[in-house]
Amino acid sequence: MSVGKAEYLRTLTVSTLQSRSVPIGTELDGSTPPSIFIGSAGYPKVYAGPLITPEHGDTGKYDTPELWIPAQTSQEEIIRYRLNLVRGKRLVETRDISSRFVSQLQEIVLSDTSVESEAAFREVPTGFSLSEDHAPFGPSATIDKLSCDPVRWNHRLEKVFDDTDLRATDAVIRLHQDKVPFSTIQKAFSAGTMGNGKKRHLVPTRWSITAVDSALTNHLFNRVKQYSPIDTWRVHEFSSLHNRYAVILTPTGWQYEWTEAFIRVLGDEELVFSDSEIKKPKAEYSSVGGCYYSCKMAILEALLREQKQAGAIVLREATEGYVPLGVFNVRENVRNAMAVKGREFETFKDAFSYVSDTMTLPPDRFIKSGRVLRSLLQEQQTRLSDFFKGPSSGKKNEELS
Repeated sequence: MSVGKAEYLRTLTVSTLQSRSVPIGTELDGSTPPSIFIGSAGYPKVYAGPLITPEHGDTGKYDTPELWIPAQTSQEEIIRYRLNLVRGKRLVETRDISSRFVSQLQEIVLSDTSVESEAAFREVPTGFSLSEDHAPFGPSATIDKLSCDPVRWNHRLEKVFDDTDLRATDAVIRLHQDKVPFSTIQKAFSAGTMGNGKKRHLVPTRWSITAVDSALTNHLFNRVKQYSPIDTWRVHEFSSLHNRYAVILTPTGWQYEWTEAFIRVLGDEELVFSDSEIKKPKAEYSSVGGCYYSCKMAILEALLREQKQAGAIVLREATEGYVPLGVFNVRENVRNAMAVKGREFETFKDAFSYVSDTMTLPPDRFIKSGRVLRSLLQEQQTRLSDFFKGPSSGKKNEELS
């Protein structure tokens, strides 16, 4: 099966979801987590609006991905949360941030709590959205009227909103240093609440996620590269939401490779995609999409905490039952992997042999796809044929498949 990742994911998103969106009429009285969504089609004129659930009170769990994996929230529960969010949309010019409607969206994302809201739609909201880039949401429709209760702003977000001389990138970095959740920063960035006052504009949700990941990775990289490398080969692992992750840290300067495999998610396919960088960040956008930057951010974040430098070879397997939920899936899984004490090994061969024995695919599939992985094995004069024979035991492969 020869197919590109984007084409494969398009097929996957329309083939794997069986849940139903929340039924709703043309009027909705409920709460926004707080949350908004800004589309990218037709940019710079795009559809923007709030995400509102029919529930009242604290609905923060519907749009705080940082909470889901530590709480062992199931994939089904996450999908239920997200499909209960109804998207109101209105065509807006991305630089017209002084309009009443855009101001309402900004007030929503700056809120410190969920926002009681009422919306009237031009038609009955229908459908749902599922993507590898952003978290799912439920039915959508053109919004005619939106009213929100007065809110208390998050004081950290308010500070960067009021500082019209602060660059948007610097605002993102400051908020991250202040322990503001990534999802909160991203929504505020998307709503045009940061940066030079005259240059502020709405940023499509999908673009804003990668923009915030990239701003943080560049900052973290510049700090991490000043530290000395770790002194051993290390493996960090984590599995959840039908994904398995293995992060091999190398006692070297910065090098990074992300390799992901989709294994029998739709049928009998086994697809592998990979991208990498050595010594410095990639100049061009990654061929594997936003997950490349989400994973990289999570690793650099952990290295900064440790005040160490390392290379990172990351292997991911998505298996039967996997549903695209957005790149938060990668970021939060890798964050959790890095929070688990790593296993130490004397050589890269030992580390990779251990990882290979826990994976479903035979190691040669990763070796063929991973340029940096292949180079490390060759540097240590490992006979590649040792791995092409597949050291994983049949019993383990059967258990994991």
